[in-house]
Amino acid sequence: MPTAINNWQMDRKTGGPGKQEKPEYRSAFRILGSYVGPHRATFAWVVVCTLIAISSELFQPYLVKVAIDDNLMAGKSDYGSLLVICAVYLGLSLSGLVFTYLTNNLLQFAGQSIVARIRKQLFEHIAKLSMAYFDKTPSGSLITHVSSDTEAVNQFFNQVLLTLLRDGVTLIAILGMMFYLDSTLGLYCLLLLPLIAIIAISFRSYMRKTYQMARSRLSRLVAFVAENLSGMSLIQAFQQQKAQAEQFKERNEAYFSANVREIRTNVMFNRTFELLGNLTIAFVVWVGGKSVLGTTLEFGVLYAFITYIRQFFQPINAITQQWNTLQSATVAANRIWGVLQTEQEVTDPAEPHPVDLESVQGRIDFNRITFGYASDSPIFRGLDLHIRPGEMIGVVGTTGAGKSSLVSLLCRFYDVQEGSILIDGSDIRELPQAQLHRIVGLIQQEPYLFAGSIIDNVRLFDESISREEVVRACEFVGADPLVRRMAEGYDTRLSDRGSGLSAGERQLLSFARILVFRPKVLILDEATANLDSKTEQLLQEALHIVSQGRTTIVIAHRLSTIMHADRILVLRHGEIVESGTHPELLERGGYYEELYRHSQGEHQAENCG
Repeated sequence: MPTAINNWQMDRKTGGPGKQEKPEYRSAFRILGSYVGPHRATFAWVVVCTLIAISSELFQPYLVKVAIDDNLMAGKSDYGSLLVICAVYLGLSLSGLVFTYLTNNLLQFAGQSIVARIRKQLFEHIAKLSMAYFDKTPSGSLITHVSSDTEAVNQFFNQVLLTLLRDGVTLIAILGMMFYLDSTLGLYCLLLLPLIAIIAISFRSYMRKTYQMARSRLSRLVAFVAENLSGMSLIQAFQQQKAQAEQFKERNEAYFSANVREIRTNVMFNRTFELLGNLTIAFVVWVGGKSVLGTTLEFGVLYAFITYIRQFFQPINAITQQWNTLQSATVAANRIWGVLQTEQEVTDPAEPHPVDLESVQGRIDFNRITFGYASDSPIFRGLDLHIRPGEMIGVVGTTGAGKSSLVSLLCRFYDVQEGSILIDGSDIRELPQAQLHRIVGLIQQEPYLFAGSIIDNVRLFDESISREEVVRACEFVGADPLVRRMAEGYDTRLSDRGSGLSAGERQLLSFARILVFRPKVLILDEATANLDSKTEQLLQEALHIVSQGRTTIVIAHRLSTIMHADRILVLRHGEIVESGTHPELLERGGYYEELYRHSQGEHQAENCG
């Protein structure tokens, strides 16, 4: 990560610049500046081309002044010199066009490259964040960071930076030309700068709040839309379209009002400068006109001066028009780095202790673990569980008993607050996460399939896994006939989430995925909860195949899924209240027997339906 980010984080911790009352600009420019390094040569050429383009534009009024004062007003009939002036004027116009074109293209290339790098870094960082971060951060907000916020940064490089460079230099050059033509009129114009500064400062704080409000409300709007799209089936099933539309209307109107306020502020700001420019031109025409009539000022100088005044306010107007873009980019940059400076709660150890994947046996030990998503309300309190290598464990319990939490801890999506979790005697906190996730394979209730071919979905785009391995894995779990029926077989491209495939078909592909990656520990988290009996039986056969030689933990809502497990654990309020085989637990007549009778009632109801 760039040095600027580390410096910014250090400032926040030590009370440096990051702790000041308004650190937005300092931190944003420092952060963005850290990405300029690889493009120094490009930006140097941008500066050179900009200077040439500005010089070409500013010498044009001076040439007209020479033509007026030295030729027309002097009464000369030297058409040759006028033709030379016209030729030079044309050359300057073409030069300005060419170098402005080069400036814009060079800056676009550098800016797009920088933003692509920021977007890539942001996505990679988000992918590394712990599950706890996603539990409390709406996906819509993250989408806004990756799309809208990076686009705002893109506008900074391609609009704001160009304006600040080109128009800032133009402003200084125009002042120089004004003083060269007439120091008195130049001094009058110079007196305008404090007035311009006062106007800008008076608007700055108000405009910053306005742009921050607009960005924040847009983020909430996008998050709401993303959540609704994800839960559209539920919305339609419960006829919640009208209620959700009302909530969308509230957020949309809030964003609308913030945008109107932003536009109103921007118009007021720009029109103030426009009025100031017109008053300045009127004043210079009055003062300069009197001097021309009094023969103390040449008419060509007055003409050039008025032209420069118009050009003087053009860069000011351009800079002020980019004010909202600058505000948006500043807010966006700090929002992006708010994500990038978020530290992972689950990290690799400083000195990891890797293990030989081929030698892993699959023994699992939960040694008196204590864990809770909130520290003041633990789910597990001193839970002790030991699983033998190759053993199949079934885990049952009502909602909230801690079944999925147990899985999340073994996958190290979260870390325990007390105790330890060991695989073959090694604490999983001492293993590299990449290695841990090759040891532990997870099949979830809703298997996720990516947009891509079937073969890439099974091997998760890992080119080191051959096509033959994928086909063999699909044959083992019974997915091969399904794939062969498709028009393009294993090259059939799936849409996002594998739409077009049934839940059972998606699960078969996820079983094949497990075989391809060959984990030593296999976890099924409610993998058959939403399937019909026939599909469940098919997956039971696939489970029997993939569990061979693996330590397997099956979390089941349907007890039929784990009836043949070596051991069944009954969880209740984060504690193991019963343990044994299916017949043993039924003989005890305890909580498991109650769950079994309840599940049998559900099964009979399904058959009647």
